[in-house]
Amino acid sequence: MCVTGGAGFIGSHVAEALVARGHRVLIVDDLSSGRKENVPAGAQFHHLDIRSSEAADLVRDAGVEVLVHHAAQMDVRRSVADPVFDAQVNVEGTLRLLEAGRQGSLRQVVFASTGGAMYGEQDVFPADEDHPTRPLSPYGVAKLAVERYLYFYHAEYGLDATCLRYANVYGPRQNPHGEAGVVAIFLDRLLAGRDCTINGDGMQTRDYVNVADVVAANLAVVGRPDFSVFNVGTGVETDVVTLYRHLAAAAGIARPASHGPAKSGEQRRSSITSDRLARELGIRPVVPLPEGLRETAAWFATHARA
Repeated sequence: MCVTGGAGFIGSHVAEALVARGHRVLIVDDLSSGRKENVPAGAQFHHLDIRSSEAADLVRDAGVEVLVHHAAQMDVRRSVADPVFDAQVNVEGTLRLLEAGRQGSLRQVVFASTGGAMYGEQDVFPADEDHPTRPLSPYGVAKLAVERYLYFYHAEYGLDATCLRYANVYGPRQNPHGEAGVVAIFLDRLLAGRDCTINGDGMQTRDYVNVADVVAANLAVVGRPDFSVFNVGTGVETDVVTLYRHLAAAAGIARPASHGPAKSGEQRRSSITSDRLARELGIRPVVPLPEGLRETAAWFATHARA
């Protein structure tokens, strides 16, 4: 099988688990945000852009039967500033791999989609998979477009596809630079002795899911037939003020955060339910947030770069 983005935060954890299960794993990553040291021993690494003909040739000719697709342009703000680039990577890059795969041995795609950006301003909390999809960024639009393309490839060519709509994923190996998750950003700054700034009043909420739970969802759907969509979230809303308090405690630091201006257009609340995942596959996220944040802080204390 092939894991795109397999040198990145989530993809490397998934690739590591697949190798541990005895799978032959090819990794495709352009290292724009991933790190070579994240590639697990036993995986075969290919330094390639998913838009390239070389990546397409690999998927078509290397006997890839399962594509676990995590490579993406993941910066929401960049997607707003440059929607063309976002679409070139997230839509066109994916299509190139799908076209190559259907000409080769590809049987299934496991797609890293988004729950946080998929539903927009929610009508109900937490949102399930049947909630209206109203993405408010080109990034979210692109993820939704790929889900629709995957349904087409399933209907037209019989390709099995599972779309996993992640909540806000956190954990070891998360990149604290660029458009990173707030957990990584705050830990990086806390451990470097720098101040943390909360946008606005800090009462905006997100659903934080541990990367170990995301890996479990990926493993559970490998080999699943048909076309499916699953949320991967805890269904619990945590505001930024509370999150900071947990992180400061985990890092052993008493310094309070400061507050800056609210970010224009920022979604106020977000949470998604994994009830379908539990009902159909018997799993749901289980890592409690305080425990997961302590483990993440310990990793950052020994591994993260300032």
